[in-house]
Amino acid sequence: MRTTRRDFIKASAVAGAGFLVASGNAFKPARASALQSVAVAGVGVGGKGAGDITQAGYYGKVVGLCDVDYNVLDGKKKEFPDAKAYTDYRELFAEMGDKFDAVTISTPDHMHAIITAAAMKMGKHVYTQKPLVRTIYEARWMQELAKKTGVCTQMGNQGSVSDWLRKTAAQYKAGVIGDISEVHVWTNRPIWAQGPNRAMTMEKFIEQTKKEETDEEVVQDLIEEKKGQVAAALKSVDWESWIGVAPKREFWPGIYHSFQWRGWWDFGTGALGDMACHNVNMIFKGTDLRNPSSVVATSSGHDFDSFPASSTTTFEFEPNENRGKIKFVWYDSSQTPPTELTKKYGFNNVDAGGGCFVIGSKGAGLGGTFHEEGGKEIPWIPEDQTEFVIAPIDEQGRDDDARHKYEWFQAIWQDKPEICWSNFPNHAGPLTETILLGNLAIWAAANGEGEKVLWDAKNLKVTNLDQLKTPGVAELVKPVYHNGYDQVDELF
Repeated sequence: MRTTRRDFIKASAVAGAGFLVASGNAFKPARASALQSVAVAGVGVGGKGAGDITQAGYYGKVVGLCDVDYNVLDGKKKEFPDAKAYTDYRELFAEMGDKFDAVTISTPDHMHAIITAAAMKMGKHVYTQKPLVRTIYEARWMQELAKKTGVCTQMGNQGSVSDWLRKTAAQYKAGVIGDISEVHVWTNRPIWAQGPNRAMTMEKFIEQTKKEETDEEVVQDLIEEKKGQVAAALKSVDWESWIGVAPKREFWPGIYHSFQWRGWWDFGTGALGDMACHNVNMIFKGTDLRNPSSVVATSSGHDFDSFPASSTTTFEFEPNENRGKIKFVWYDSSQTPPTELTKKYGFNNVDAGGGCFVIGSKGAGLGGTFHEEGGKEIPWIPEDQTEFVIAPIDEQGRDDDARHKYEWFQAIWQDKPEICWSNFPNHAGPLTETILLGNLAIWAAANGEGEKVLWDAKNLKVTNLDQLKTPGVAELVKPVYHNGYDQVDELF
């Protein structure tokens, strides 16, 4: 008799007292040390994950592969023929938990937290793609779990290893343009579909087809043809594993897997989640943009299922010991800061693809170029008067994406989690918390003009939740896991 996945997971749980639960009660150090090779598994090995596991293989030995797409998995098996392959990460962890030391995790956003947590609780070092998680509570959870387990963590915002980025962040922190009061960051994302009424089911397809066609025979032919296309596409995807902790929905080709998931609230985090971990990264470090007090957005409108086609989000930060009060504005869909604002400081050409414009008491900066009001250039502060640490460079001189993995491996080899710039407790977790608060505001801007969300960062609470008319805000703070997965608090 063939064993089903459900039977396998159940048997594994009984035999090992539940590997997810048991491992959470006894944090075991990973096997690797500087004297032995690091064994690596990859969960999500298509798209960005394909490069992540390949680059991890430069520095360690790839022993396990997991992806919900059978074609992707087969392709990676050709690259790593000795690695065992799975479509469900729980099977990988249950069968090979004692055979690997580190994991790359590059799945859709909704699965980041639960897979990363399971790995950390088994004592595994983790490299998780940006954004670290889908919701704010999960971001705090990742920070605390990383501290508790002591494993080496890195979020996949690979630009973090750039010498330019680290030196520029140090310039802002050292006061090259004085006390910072405003930050404006933008992106050309989304480059995938977003907007209302995007969901599709067979029932909806049949209804639309009957409205468009009057010939009953043609209608039936079109329906049967579509059913065949859906069934054929579904053969290459483990849809149950893909859905994971999200509410179940009907599979439909091309609108979720493989790339379009970013535009859905249940699975992705929109343009903010995709690009802010890159575009905000430098100035987050340079100005300590953590713990906003409020956020409000405007949008082109959404249906609480798919993100809006465009949005603008404004965060307010109260003063802290490192900086004064700051306003931070995020723009997506190739929107940019007001032209009169950038031209005031002599920045006449702003790339709509993405950028970071910062205003301080002495002038303004566009990336790493600094001007006084009127356009006169402000020189960089001598580097010996600023504080930054250059990322390690491997002797092969590989690109920054691989170098980011190398920094992670250096942390593993030296048993020093703090080596990683984007480690969860000190950088990736707080950065992700800030970014994802913006999605609360976008959620509350379904009709265009959004409600202002007041935020207590210390306690992870919306302080005006009772006054908000928008439903569902609380679940964007702390998610509910579906389909039999343990809840966040049960895993923490």
